[in-house]
Amino acid sequence: MPEWADLRQWHVMQVGDAAHGLAFLATWQAWLQDPCRPDRLFFSVLANRPSALQDLQAIAQNYPELEDLSASLRKQWRGLMPGTHRLVFEAGRVQLTLHLGDPEKTLREMDVAADSVLLGSVPHQAAPSRDTHQGTTRLQRLQAVSRLCRPGTRLAMERTSDMPSAEEWLQCGFQPLPHKDLQEAPCLSALYAPAWQPRSRLRHAAPPTSRQALVIGAGLSGSAVAHSLALRGWAVTVIEQGSGPGAGASGLPAGLTAPHVSPDDNVLSRITRSGVRATLQRAEQLLKPGADWSPTGVLEHRVEGKRSLPAGSDWPEAAHEWSTQATPEHLRQAGLVPSDNALWHKLAGWLRPQTLVAAQLNTPGVVTLWGQRMAHLQRLPDASGASDGQTPLTSNKWQACDAAGQPIAQAEWVVFSGGFDTLHMLNSLPPDADKPAIPLNPLRGQISFGELAGLPQAATQQLPPFPVNGHGSFIAGVPTPEGADGWFMGSTFERNCTQAPLREEDHSANHKRLDTLLPTLSAAMAGQFSAPQVQGWAGLRCTLPDRLPVVGPIDATTWPGLWISAGMGARGISLAVLCGEMTAALLENEPLPLSPSLAKSLLAERFIKRQNQQR
Repeated sequence: MPEWADLRQWHVMQVGDAAHGLAFLATWQAWLQDPCRPDRLFFSVLANRPSALQDLQAIAQNYPELEDLSASLRKQWRGLMPGTHRLVFEAGRVQLTLHLGDPEKTLREMDVAADSVLLGSVPHQAAPSRDTHQGTTRLQRLQAVSRLCRPGTRLAMERTSDMPSAEEWLQCGFQPLPHKDLQEAPCLSALYAPAWQPRSRLRHAAPPTSRQALVIGAGLSGSAVAHSLALRGWAVTVIEQGSGPGAGASGLPAGLTAPHVSPDDNVLSRITRSGVRATLQRAEQLLKPGADWSPTGVLEHRVEGKRSLPAGSDWPEAAHEWSTQATPEHLRQAGLVPSDNALWHKLAGWLRPQTLVAAQLNTPGVVTLWGQRMAHLQRLPDASGASDGQTPLTSNKWQACDAAGQPIAQAEWVVFSGGFDTLHMLNSLPPDADKPAIPLNPLRGQISFGELAGLPQAATQQLPPFPVNGHGSFIAGVPTPEGADGWFMGSTFERNCTQAPLREEDHSANHKRLDTLLPTLSAAMAGQFSAPQVQGWAGLRCTLPDRLPVVGPIDATTWPGLWISAGMGARGISLAVLCGEMTAALLENEPLPLSPSLAKSLLAERFIKRQNQQR
């Protein structure tokens, strides 16, 4: 396709329920076969519902050249309930985003332009009002689509009986393109070339002039940001005070990635599903199954009836692929009784965070400076200086310095991802304005673990074949830091604690948690939560008052170039990859991995706005 030759990215948007599987696969194949293809291909689908799985299977039968691509797509074609889903291929260079629901609503929300638009048919109104006509809905959709076009965007519209008139095309800014057999063409093509200067509120900032970034912190959050930026050709320097991957809270020996559920399917629930999908995709790309991660599914014991699912049609069939009532067999395997209430999360599993951190940092373009603690940031003076001999102008380039004032590294962009230590970093900013108020709070957690070989036979026979959470979590069969297969239980939650020492009493607290979570197993493991059988790990995470992470520019006006990706709390495994992708997408003006309304709830600017309102 000559229009996309040698570009950094290309965005195709398809609106309507027609055959989006085939359109995406054909575009993907064209991208693979073109030596002048753009570096990254984005394909957004706005449809009421996803294509049926059998339709994707039929594509493989009818188009043998697409069989391998169709198989890759079908593998990820899971849990496609109403909402936004990001599917990733070609190590992240091809991304399919499904916006499932009312396309008109999504068109109003979207904030990034398309380079190419495929416009399908619009269902006729069941009972049109007297002041509407058959072509109105098609015209309204064309108007909505034009908002998401830039001059030069090419549109292909399925030919139907309710086509807009020539005057309506021009009113929407489109110039129809000639076709050698216009009457027989199945689609009409047009070019967005308005006779006026379009006024757009889309995310269309100029691309970064410098693709060099400093990332402060080499944990789950920092490594995810570094990986996502490096995949887009950025040169990333990561500054980490620890001596190796997982020196802080990301050193957790084993943890879970599982969706959060709520009766109203709230913002946190929807975001964690997107995060879990992103984490599982990243793990499949970078980690060794069985040793570093496994998509085992997770049983959630609903202790005290917590975390119920939405009722009835509010939780459709596709949603049950994510979370559903546990079967009697699941309960039996976990050693629970039939009267116990539990959920089964199929799209979930365990993961060793330290291995994911190491894999993400081992990306071409990422350099990690170990054993370096950033004490403060300073703006560098503009190299051009001021022509009148006055004080040199201030540039947007930042320099990270250690406690002795010696420079560590510098870049135009800085992303804070240092866990709770981020609060100290923000307070170390130059005193030329009020400090940004990101209300991070410390959360200490300790887990208990031991080797499976040390368990009594009665306990070994009770081990569930999958992780169980609900009151802390229990995981078995994951390698310990020493390499032997182990069991893991925790963690504790201690708020407002700024240190993370190991405490013997927390092993007893974790045993009590197990007693509530899996009573039969807890009884069989009596004596395993004390020395010398038990080992421990403690870490300090950080949270925010609304329980959501904080992502994006801190305050683009006061602190240009300073960004953040932090505040994951106890859900860092599930959220860090998603937040890293969102950071990179914002910097590169790409389609976001979340719906714009959900993405807005994560932006760091939400706290700055509150700070300004309080002033």
